[in-house]
Amino acid sequence: MVPPGSLARQLRPGPLSDRRVTLCTMTGHLTDTPPHEPTDDPTDDLIGTQTPARRLTDPDEAIAALERAVPGLAAHRRPEPVALDWAVLEEGLGTALPADYKRLAEWYPNFVLGDFLLAGLPGPGQERHQLAGIRETLTEDLQDWWEHDMTAGLRLYPAPGGLLPWAESNQGDMFLWSTTGDGPQDWLVTVASHNGGWWHYAGGAVQFLAELCDGTLEPWELPSIDRDVIAL
Repeated sequence: MVPPGSLARQLRPGPLSDRRVTLCTMTGHLTDTPPHEPTDDPTDDLIGTQTPARRLTDPDEAIAALERAVPGLAAHRRPEPVALDWAVLEEGLGTALPADYKRLAEWYPNFVLGDFLLAGLPGPGQERHQLAGIRETLTEDLQDWWEHDMTAGLRLYPAPGGLLPWAESNQGDMFLWSTTGDGPQDWLVTVASHNGGWWHYAGGAVQFLAELCDGTLEPWELPSIDRDVIAL
């Protein structure tokens, strides 16, 4: 299992080498993004928001949509969902995680779509490693982007509505949650393309993957993705 940020970090240098870590080592919790005044208007990089015809709130319905969009995925479905220690991740991050993402990780091992997108799912016994990878992505890659006005004006988690990584591509694109609304069921998916374009999807992560693969979504600064799947 590869935590978020690690593939992109292997394939590209960080934007700048001077990094400020915002992880509180005494408590192990993430601290808020420091105040920062951008030099230009970074929202120019925000392309827009794509909204599904209907947001799928039932995790099993969202997974079924993904299985229809990627026919080869179901062959990798576990006979029974596994028990994951979500408390390690959720207490370590200070937030609950979306139910569709958790349900997908319980039914499926981590996988790569179209030799492009790594789904970023933890496996049994890998929860602490996953937590460390998320923290590293926040405090290194995304912190660099924030400090140099490369996040389209969007702040990092744990700021209100801040960005929290969940998946990535092998070309340096990053897939995040914007932690908006009353809880994880309201979060947006936010895409940060490797060439600087940012956009939102007003649905959950699993529905996003389904609609990206079945062609419902405009891939806005992402390559077209085929439906091959490799389980890890």
